[in-house]
Amino acid sequence: MAYTTIDKSSDYFETKLYTGTGSELALTGVGFQPDWVWIKERNGATNQMLTDSVRGATKTLHSQNADGESTDAQALKSFNSDGFTVGTDGDVNTSSDTYVAWNWKKTADAGFDIVLYTGNATNRTISHSCGSAPKMIITKSRAGNNWFVYHESIGNTKMIKLNTTSAEETKAAIWNSTSPTSSVFSLGTDNDANEDTINFIAYCFAEKKGYSKFGSYTGNGNADGTFVYTGFKPAWVMVKSTAAGQNWYIQDSTRSAINPVKNELAANLADAEYTGYSPADFLSNGVKFRSATGGYNASGTTYIYMAFAENPFVTSTGVPATAR
Repeated sequence: MAYTTIDKSSDYFETKLYTGTGSELALTGVGFQPDWVWIKERNGATNQMLTDSVRGATKTLHSQNADGESTDAQALKSFNSDGFTVGTDGDVNTSSDTYVAWNWKKTADAGFDIVLYTGNATNRTISHSCGSAPKMIITKSRAGNNWFVYHESIGNTKMIKLNTTSAEETKAAIWNSTSPTSSVFSLGTDNDANEDTINFIAYCFAEKKGYSKFGSYTGNGNADGTFVYTGFKPAWVMVKSTAAGQNWYIQDSTRSAINPVKNELAANLADAEYTGYSPADFLSNGVKFRSATGGYNASGTTYIYMAFAENPFVTSTGVPATAR
């Protein structure tokens, strides 16, 4: 399939850092009106706060646990033309505490769609508007259950849980052993993603040249670690070992402005940010891991990842991006 190169990734994804005030706070400078905002306090052990424009402002989910959706009038209060507004909830706005907010725009141009559906416990398909077949789908029961992830690299008979350190699991009935297409994704009879009468949210990601990449790599167990080609300079990378016992590690180029990238958060933990555990270099065309830790680069271990760009490696005009 032919892809259109996205020259300006910040039109669709942006990381915003801010310091809490303890009173209602309008954050600007995102560059667009976000449809999915994921907020984490950096210096404290607090909930991961995920809010999207489809479920609506004030409707929160936590990636680190299996809790159901809650309504919090003092969390993310509105999606604005150049950012968002947070209220006084301590998970998003404690005075003097530091926060990171990752922002995505929902559009086929960026290969991202947010889909609501109600389970019926039968084999079925769900429409999406990603523009091409999703490489990764993150589903969650709004009533409460684990977060279940489809990733092309582990296949359509398996899933992996976003809120745990567990390994990939074979579960053919969850995706009905069927890969997504350019218009639909498939569900089987498994309650995890299709329980009868239960409302679900699905975050669907297709791959866009120069902007996003979803793949896998094998660790080499060496401090001169594995290089992962993405085709762009990364702005944000999340990595998970397909074996048990490792977190969903997130690094970004805003919290770590120079190489090596060291500032880590984990999607499945409420922990504060930590530094220096598993450094990596964000290069003009991918990621070079600089440690032999199990979270990123154990010898012979398979890892899945999702990544979004700071700049494409080569723009649509043929101009190469610069290294950091």
